Amino acid sequence: MFRETSETRSHGTAFIKCDGGHFLSFIIATSCDGISQTFGRRRQQEYPPQPTGTKKQMDPVEGLTSGFDHFKKEVYEKNPDLFSQLAEGQSPKFLVFACADSRVCPSVVLNFRPGEAFIVRNIANMVPPYDQTKYAGVGAAIEYAVIHLKIENIVVIGHSRCGGIKGLMSMNDDGTTSSDFIEEWVKICLPAREKVKTECESLPFSDLCTQCEKEAVNVSLENLKTYPFVKDAMEKNTLRLIGAHYDFVGGNFETW
Repeated sequence: MFRETSETRSHGTAFIKCDGGHFLSFIIATSCDGISQTFGRRRQQEYPPQPTGTKKQMDPVEGLTSGFDHFKKEVYEKNPDLFSQLAEGQSPKFLVFACADSRVCPSVVLNFRPGEAFIVRNIANMVPPYDQTKYAGVGAAIEYAVIHLKIENIVVIGHSRCGGIKGLMSMNDDGTTSSDFIEEWVKICLPAREKVKTECESLPFSDLCTQCEKEAVNVSLENLKTYPFVKDAMEKNTLRLIGAHYDFVGGNFETW
């Protein structure tokens, strides 16, 4: 269903391979009627392994404080003009739907600076269809981003080893659930599960999940089109929808 290529840029589609497990500076070029947008343009980020065994575990509150101190010294104080500008308001170009999974923070993976992306994170990066009676949190975020922030791109990013998608693929066929919220939520992408099971039934379960991670993105992209303000912006060519998949095991990032 999805065939990955090694092309780094092809008419708005990019497939990024990272060297040695680190995230190199990269550009993903996408265009919408001649308007070029870019992801990440900055320096390489490296994350040394955490010490284990001998060092006493840091108190959680101390960890938060230490993290902020590092941010203030290395980012805030070195970019006074940026934060002065952000104090006047925000004008991000991207609305990003990403999974709540702690391994896939989009600001880290795509090297976003503060003010560049309006981000919504939930279980399995799903977007429900337009419905004024439920999912108000998601609907409010989309409405605010499209109408008030006038973002130019909505990106839905799936990822490898997604627990939400694994749960979707493992659900009972009779529709019974064993959780209060999770299974009801991931049912949003039942069409993806059914398509994958029908078209790829011979694949091992892990491969089915990988296919569903990507197909669920397509379901969310179609669901976005059910929002009147999204449809209107697309018809005016002021908004583009982008699907993506981040494989943190292989160090790859794919867009379509």
